[in-house]
Amino acid sequence: MSGFQYDVCVVGGCGHVGLPLALTFADSGLNVSIYDTNDESVATVRGGKMPFRETGAQELLERTLASNRLEVRNDPHLVTASRQIIVVIGTPVDEHLNPTFYAMRRFFLHLTQYLRDGQLIVLRSTVYPGTTEKVDELVREAGLKIHVAFCPERIAEGRALEELRELPQIVSGCDPEAEQQAADLFLRIARKVVRLNPLEAELAKIITNSWRYIQFAAANQFFMIAADHGLDFYRLYDALTHDYPRMAGMPGSGFAAGPCLFKDTMQLAAANNNNFQLGHAAMLINEGLPNFIVRHLRQQYELHDHSVGILGMAYKAESDDPRSSLSYKLRKILEYEAKEVLCADEYVSDPRLIPAEELVERADIVILGAPHKRYRSLAIPDGKPVIDVWNYFGKGVCLP
Repeated sequence: MSGFQYDVCVVGGCGHVGLPLALTFADSGLNVSIYDTNDESVATVRGGKMPFRETGAQELLERTLASNRLEVRNDPHLVTASRQIIVVIGTPVDEHLNPTFYAMRRFFLHLTQYLRDGQLIVLRSTVYPGTTEKVDELVREAGLKIHVAFCPERIAEGRALEELRELPQIVSGCDPEAEQQAADLFLRIARKVVRLNPLEAELAKIITNSWRYIQFAAANQFFMIAADHGLDFYRLYDALTHDYPRMAGMPGSGFAAGPCLFKDTMQLAAANNNNFQLGHAAMLINEGLPNFIVRHLRQQYELHDHSVGILGMAYKAESDDPRSSLSYKLRKILEYEAKEVLCADEYVSDPRLIPAEELVERADIVILGAPHKRYRSLAIPDGKPVIDVWNYFGKGVCLP
């Protein structure tokens, strides 16, 4: 594009959201730069190695680096050299579960010195409703003639490269030109875009994650009710869903966690004057599941005399991402209750973890935290208690 060295710069682009997006744009023929302040991640990506698990990404990274369509540096001047800037830094929540816009404001006040007239800024991560318009105001107050858009990411970790191309992309802009430029950009990789205004797009993103969180909470509440009655929830689940289309969308039980679902549900509550009873109830259920499991274990076992092992510390199966994982919350509770807590994971990097086989051998009780595929092949003795809230091993879930 005239006057710019790069078509796109992804700011914060070495993470789970930004890197698959940058690779996909580079693979579509665009010249892409990544500006990231994490020097370790920058060095890893520049060296041709993915810093996390993502299906198909390693091959794509090698290909885009070899084609010279991808530049990765901790250098804000990459922003100046790029026609379109995609920011994958979202709105965090504080210890009171309220969004903190000051972090976003501070970031953009710093970024404005590297911006140029005629650029397009695309906010990509989840933001508190109204944030896009506030960013547009900050840019205009800085005297810049820049278009601002919000195009929320909708990917599932591990399937990003597939879903970026297959799923419709929501686009919005603070002016018609911003919306059109955003649509043109994402139509390079996606088959379809859905146009909304910025507030609609912001709410669409957090409603989506809140809905998923509430769905998982409903399943976990049903699981708890069945367990309190001494029943195997999955006997009920199989009966309810068997050839019955109206229950086809019901998820199973399990830890509902990760960096988005809980946070975004609390953002939606904050956006509605903390009047979101469903969201708060979902939080109490999902966050309370580790406590529920330990309470049932205490009814059957003298935990202070038992070693308990947690298989899988990532927040979901086949992931190396431990952020907000309920397995770690479970470990904290068990460290107070049990004689010893052992933890294993196939992918998470944590020096405190031990091999899964050693965990199975040493633990008196095994709890499945994340159902990684390899755990199906573990030789767990028939007499050893296994708490499998996912029913991953297909033996049902009947807590003590």
